[in-house]
Amino acid sequence: MPDMMQKYKQEIRPALQAKLGCKNVMQIPKLEKIVISSGMKAGVERDTFAEAQKQIAAITGQMPVITKARKNVANFKLRAGMNIGVMVTLRGSRMYEFLDRFVHNAMPRVRDFRGISPKGFDGAGNYNVGVPDIAVFAEIDQDKLKYPLGMNITMVTSASSDAEAFELLKMLEVPFADQGK
Repeated sequence: MPDMMQKYKQEIRPALQAKLGCKNVMQIPKLEKIVISSGMKAGVERDTFAEAQKQIAAITGQMPVITKARKNVANFKLRAGMNIGVMVTLRGSRMYEFLDRFVHNAMPRVRDFRGISPKGFDGAGNYNVGVPDIAVFAEIDQDKLKYPLGMNITMVTSASSDAEAFELLKMLEVPFADQGK
């Protein structure tokens, strides 16, 4: 069992229950899944998608799928069925292992890092954060990185509000920036 998952079950869940005043254990917010996605420009080289799959698989430990366009968009020179990105959904122990590496290893490697913005909540208790360069992850060899690649990380929680999700993520040691600045 990953350390962060064990910490959630033993320390965070009882603390959240007391802080939020949940009467039932099922009301306590929890992290349900983490979705990692990366979009590419339309009309890029074919090996870009294979490279992106390989890099994200190295970071997450799970092979991502290639996403395809659902409909034509003339302004973006996009046709239905064209490859437009890669995505992977993490659940369970892989999700907690990735979150642990993201929070404790990758985020401190960002230059001039002062925390991630607390404005990434969507109103339903989910949090989105963008990583402009995947080179902050220790699993990526920068010399072998052919194409610059960024990614979006979506943390889906069972929280009913942004305030509950914020408390959950703060207790999971996600480094939020101070709101007063």
